[in-house]
Amino acid sequence: MSKSVKLAVSTGEPAGIGPEVSLAAAKAFVAAHADVEISLFGDRQLFANEALPPQIQIAHIPLNHPPKSGVLDSANAQYVLSLIRTASDSCRVGQHHALVTAPVQKSILDTPQSPFTGHTEFLADLDHQHQVVMMLCGEIPQALSGKGQAIPLRVALATTHLPIRQVAGAIQFESLFNTLRIMQADLQARFGIAKPRIAVTGLNPHAGEDGHLGREELEVIIPVIEAAKHEGILASGPYPADTLFHADRLHSFDAVLAMYHDQGLAPFKFASFTEGVNVTLGLSYIRTSVDHGTALDIAGQGRADWRSMFAALRLARELALTKLNYDASST
Repeated sequence: MSKSVKLAVSTGEPAGIGPEVSLAAAKAFVAAHADVEISLFGDRQLFANEALPPQIQIAHIPLNHPPKSGVLDSANAQYVLSLIRTASDSCRVGQHHALVTAPVQKSILDTPQSPFTGHTEFLADLDHQHQVVMMLCGEIPQALSGKGQAIPLRVALATTHLPIRQVAGAIQFESLFNTLRIMQADLQARFGIAKPRIAVTGLNPHAGEDGHLGREELEVIIPVIEAAKHEGILASGPYPADTLFHADRLHSFDAVLAMYHDQGLAPFKFASFTEGVNVTLGLSYIRTSVDHGTALDIAGQGRADWRSMFAALRLARELALTKLNYDASST
């Protein structure tokens, strides 16, 4: 096993809180973990006034234009893309064990000349992956769990950033089946769960009520669950989403597969907003991310909450160590 866990951090939109939370969380994290080295990918001028401990290095990528806090500048769009591209490449070739990403601003990255559908999709394209899965990781705190302890909460999405009217058409057998396969593989290899128990939600209210409220459950979701069971995947459902996200039920599962963005992320963020972590399953390397945006309105004011970035670093380290142990045991 490598002597140190090496984490690459792409510091995100320079006019937002990305550089600020990246540095603050990195400094706190290496102070608590002697086995970690962190490379902050970004212009060194963003961190010029900071004393860095030996475990933190700056992987310098020059800005195209000096940034102004809270003010987007399209001249720096290619800079942001270079951060992601260079940091992800370092993970693909094994120079770093995991990628941790700060938020970017899609509005200045998505242009007719260079379409950008999202951070996750961009990383999948760079890694030559046909399909990846977004999963949010956090916990139901003790105060809400009713169990006397916090309960792990992992919510994956069958579809991500789609208008609601397009969701039903996007729930297809092959993509949904592959989503469960990707979840199974990564929950085993990177989370160390030998036999992951996956709860699958329905798409419609009351999971369709036997076809009275929609047929997607009967025609797609149930056949996918049955096919997954034949492959040894411990998937079950479909469960009505309005009753699934309760501590008594979630305690029986290792992860939930929700059919669309807000179905899964509304209850997730209610339970675990400040320390939620976005994980991309299906990449050739580990990627975690903060679960918030660029917060342009508070950038440069010293008010940014870096707990989500700290949690992203923590999970990246845990997944890297688990993966290293899994690979060692598989050889």
